[in-house]
Amino acid sequence: MLYKLDDNLIFPDPNKAPADGLLAYGGDLTTDRLLFAYRSGIFPWYNEEPILWWSPNPRFVVFPDKVYVSRSMRKILEKNVFTITVDTAFEQVINNCADIPRAGQPGTWITEEMIEAYCRLFDEGYAHSFEAWKNGELVGGLYGLSMGSIFFGESMFTFASNASKAAFLSMASFVKKMGFSLIDSQVHTPHVETLGGESISRRKYLEILKNGLQQNDVTGSWSELYSSVTSSGTTLATEDPR
Repeated sequence: MLYKLDDNLIFPDPNKAPADGLLAYGGDLTTDRLLFAYRSGIFPWYNEEPILWWSPNPRFVVFPDKVYVSRSMRKILEKNVFTITVDTAFEQVINNCADIPRAGQPGTWITEEMIEAYCRLFDEGYAHSFEAWKNGELVGGLYGLSMGSIFFGESMFTFASNASKAAFLSMASFVKKMGFSLIDSQVHTPHVETLGGESISRRKYLEILKNGLQQNDVTGSWSELYSSVTSSGTTLATEDPR
């Protein structure tokens, strides 16, 4: 059954969604509704109205202590090929994620309405961007939300080889140091799979989410926090021997 949302701030039980995850439609993208959705294990994903809300089974995730770092990427990170910053170019990152062509997709799901909504979440201190720079130009990055000990990854882009990987691995190292329990990638992508992504059941995901949300939110800009945490030394994830 597909639920129709109204002005009331309520979502149906995500366990009632079919395997593909499509649970409800309608509603809006207010900050309160979006935060409530993510706390419930639900996220918006659509090309045009109405807004569609999802909670897939299985869920694609990355555990911070199980990230794969290839030997070549480890060298790139150690040599600082890219300068990584956090929360310094959020709007630029999300717009690049919306504009970059993607194989098999005629358009983007990151609509103007979505951009405005997630920029509001950034202003509220819940959304964050990780940026990869080279020669003073933004060449890669990602954005997502943070609540409790969960980082909800939304999208990434790259204009240079390995730039988005550098941003992702820097994010994973940071949240690991911060004691985060999970990076939520929502649905399977081959790119994230090469970095350690795996599928878990919706039931397990909701359990981890519930426990993770018991931790305090780390809101506000992460720019100085990232510099402080990483200045103590970079903790890279498990090296992939391949």
